Formats: sequence, structure tokens, C-alpha cells
Amino acid sequence: MTASAPLTCALETIDRANRADPNRETVDGESLPREFAYSLHMTRWLFALEAAPSERMQIACRAQHIERWTMPRSGYPEGRKAYYQWRQACGRMHGQRAAEIMAGCGYDPSECEKVETILTKRELRHDADTQLLEDVACMVFLERYFAEFFEQKADYDREKWLRIVRRTWGKMSPRAHEAALKLAEGMPAHLLELLQEALAEPES
Repeated sequence: MTASAPLTCALETIDRANRADPNRETVDGESLPREFAYSLHMTRWLFALEAAPSERMQIACRAQHIERWTMPRSGYPEGRKAYYQWRQACGRMHGQRAAEIMAGCGYDPSECEKVETILTKRELRHDADTQLLEDVACMVFLERYFAEFFEQKADYDREKWLRIVRRTWGKMSPRAHEAALKLAEGMPAHLLELLQEALAEPES
């Protein structure tokens, strides 16, 4: 299916913004700007979970981390409360940027507002589009960043890792659970074991 002119405009504008990321990620042997690479992972998993996603979802997934490097985690204090404040601030920024880009590409204000709402995740659990975005983000994390995160946080104890896995699982829909279990078959043994342990014993 050929993309509409507004969709092409929005995706290309988001891609240009994310290509400015000074951080890099290697994908299939090629070094790419990290948030641009992330946006491609999001798009790939969106189409894996939803055969014919709407234009708003294609834009929301591509803009999930738009220009996130401009709002680093280091700009906030340590601790869980500050972490969630940072995440919420990022969501607002991503939503506003996506809405601005969509408006510039000719989208109706109601569509711009909808994508902004999706990216802030204010309606998670109550809105199918927001849940789909969360599913896609969780799949990208499990596939591309779980192993890296595990190595970076080697000081975390087993119980903390089990809580992280359970919280991630709890944010996902049954459709994403099914995809994640298939993905887990190819995970390194220590990560597969962690996942299996987390799911075998729900958090009390």
C-alpha cells in the first residue's frame, strides 16, 4: 500500500530529526544514529504485531523517542520517583514534537492531538492505540536492549531483576505476550531463565 503524502512527510521529518542523534547503535553491521535505529525497530515491530497499522500508529511508533538525547536522564536526580518524572517529561516532549510535525504535514488537529495523547501514554489500559504503542516498545526492549541493560546493571540483585521483568510483562497485552514468548526462545540462556522465573512466580 502506498503511503499518503502527509504520512510520508511526517515519517521523513521524524527520521531527519532522529538522524541528528550523536549517539550510535550498530544494526546489522551498520552504525546508525541511536534514536533513528530505535525508530526503525519500533516500525518493524509495529508491522509484526499489526498487519495494517493506522497512519497515526506509524507516526507514534516512529516518534516514540524523537530527539530523546536532548532530554538526558542525567538531567534528573537519582531514584525511582525522578526516573518516572523524566519518563513523563520525555513523553510530553515526544508527543508535542510529533503533533507539531503532523500539523506541518497537513494532518487534522484532532489526529495531531490523538498522537500526542498516545505518546504521553495517559490512556494506557483504556485506549487500544496506546496499548499497541506500549506493546511495540516492550518488544523492542526485549529484543534489542534487554541484554545490554542487563550487562549495564550488573549490580542489581535477582529480586530487582524479577520485578523489572514482571513490570514489563504486566504492561503488555496477550498479543504481545505471545510474541514475546516466541522471541524468548532465541534469548541468551541467562535471560530466558530470568524470564521463566519471573513468570512462574507472580510478584506478591
